[in-house]
Amino acid sequence: MAVDNDKEEFARAMRGVRRLEYEERATHRRSRPATAAMTRSARQEVLRESLMGSDDGPDALEQLGEEVSYRRPSLPERTFRRLRRGRYRIEGETDLHGLTVEQARMQLRYFVAEAVAKGLGCVRVIHGKGLRSGPRGPVLKTCVQRWLAQWDDVLAFVSARARDGGSGAVYVLLRRRR
Repeated sequence: MAVDNDKEEFARAMRGVRRLEYEERATHRRSRPATAAMTRSARQEVLRESLMGSDDGPDALEQLGEEVSYRRPSLPERTFRRLRRGRYRIEGETDLHGLTVEQARMQLRYFVAEAVAKGLGCVRVIHGKGLRSGPRGPVLKTCVQRWLAQWDDVLAFVSARARDGGSGAVYVLLRRRR
């Protein structure tokens, strides 16, 4: 049988082999447990949030991974869902790629004011994904979200659908002046 042949071959191959002497093994030193190091800005942010309380209302800025959404309490949920699904016609757009933070803020403020003056309802703001921002993360993307949430003419905004820029752009629903 092949099994007996294998055993005999193995025994022949092992002839003259002897067990190694036991030597004391190296001891493993336990390292100190890791501690989280917070940057000064992270500590200040935690402090600010703890002093101001949390803002979990319906107009809170929500971020799930790369996606972002914001809605004022006065905006009906149905309208907000339609915006999320990309059901509104984009009536204008601005691209902030390559601008400094100050240039982007000025251009965005001007764009929103002009869009409201023209009676536009839904616009797209392209801010980019911040892929070249390095370890500090997306700069314009974060600023754009903060600015839009502060301006009264902005009713809501959400990350655009993939075909319209994905997490590198937002749909913005504007207040129509009468």
